[in-house]
Amino acid sequence: MNRYKTLASNTIILALGQFGSKLLVLFLMRFYQSMLGETGYGEINTIIDTTTLLMAFATLSIGESVIRFGLDKAYNNAQVFSIGIKVTLAGAIACVIFIPLFSLLSGWFPDNSVLSLLDSYSWITVLYVMTGSMKSTCALFVRSNGNVRLYAVDGIFTTFMNIMFNLLFLLAFQMGNVGYLLSVICADICSIIFLSYLGRLKKYFILFGVDREIRSAMLRFAIPMVPTAVMWWIINVSDTFFVSEWLGFNQSGIYKAAYRLPNMIALISGIFSQAWNMSAIEEKNSRTIAKFYSDVFSAFQSAIFVIGAGMLLLIKPIISVICDTPFHIAYIYTPFLVLAVVYSCFGTFMGSIYVAAKQSKRAMVTATIGALLNIAFNALLIPILGNHGAAIATCISFFALFAIRARDTRKTVYMDLKLRKLVTNTICLFIMGAVIIFVTNDIVFFSILTVIFLFVVLVNYRACIKMAKQILGRGK
Repeated sequence: MNRYKTLASNTIILALGQFGSKLLVLFLMRFYQSMLGETGYGEINTIIDTTTLLMAFATLSIGESVIRFGLDKAYNNAQVFSIGIKVTLAGAIACVIFIPLFSLLSGWFPDNSVLSLLDSYSWITVLYVMTGSMKSTCALFVRSNGNVRLYAVDGIFTTFMNIMFNLLFLLAFQMGNVGYLLSVICADICSIIFLSYLGRLKKYFILFGVDREIRSAMLRFAIPMVPTAVMWWIINVSDTFFVSEWLGFNQSGIYKAAYRLPNMIALISGIFSQAWNMSAIEEKNSRTIAKFYSDVFSAFQSAIFVIGAGMLLLIKPIISVICDTPFHIAYIYTPFLVLAVVYSCFGTFMGSIYVAAKQSKRAMVTATIGALLNIAFNALLIPILGNHGAAIATCISFFALFAIRARDTRKTVYMDLKLRKLVTNTICLFIMGAVIIFVTNDIVFFSILTVIFLFVVLVNYRACIKMAKQILGRGK
């Protein structure tokens, strides 16, 4: 199987396992909003965003090492898994220290609504971090071990269990925010058992005799990824915290609803990125790696731009279908968020080069620059423009991150970025965004958006066809 076919095959398997289940969760968003309300929906997203950050600290981002070293045939898989599990277990136990920390910070800043919220849900938040960390490590090892199908099936299984527990705790028991968090915790526990049994993880676990050199190498790679994860967290979710604190949880709930649909682009990209990281690591020593990277990025950016333009075309009717009535206004905030997610996908693609080359420190530096820009523009724009300001700040930080990484990674692999196509597509999305924000007449609204969408398809279809031919073995 050629490398294009391998990449396509892994992407399809992962998509089958994850996209359908994530799409189902998207369509349940109206259910969650009706069960939790505007404020509750904003609160639960703030808690989940916090746990994302805490997981990086608790596990020292060891999952990044599990996938990177697990895919490298030079390392023993049992050693990689055992080290990953032990670090994760140690971090899970250490999570208990976060409980008094929430109370301490809440006492120091009694007027901070976010800290007060986290203090109220401290125990269940920590439990959420512990189970989520262990589930993530087990799942990443299964994928790195070549069992992509089991990894994909686990995605479906976990989502199914999550929905079942949602119906139990939210609909039947009416437990609100606690019920939502318990649903995820219970689903993660089921996933750990599922992966351990079908993936036969027990045979890979070594209680004693861990190789110190492998452990040191994994930690040296993983630890710089902690600040990287923090910086990505700042870029991705700090705007929600700013909005929650300055505009209230009801506005952060609307902003999060606006972000939910553009994040479907990130989901699609994330599925591809999981397969792409595997190919980037396996092909890192290929003599034709530059052409491979250039071809894949050309097709990738074309697909992402077409999906982004399609989302902007349909954003208004889709929001009205999947969101509860108080959240329908969310569509007005999506244009800059779509652009932000598009460029975050490109930045993640460039980040795979750091992973393949084991340059985790460079990943940290570039993410730090993006995070600092995000904080600065959030502080500057949210008081003036509200939710629009948060969206613009996110867009600027992701654009800068991509630009810096694109220039930086050329030192490792010289890629053809197709800049003319990149600029043309970006301008088209900007125009579509302006129409969404300023045009109120529906006929004019959809007419202009449709014309621009068709133009974006025209600009990008050749790259997708070329990639299809290469996958089929007919490309030059």
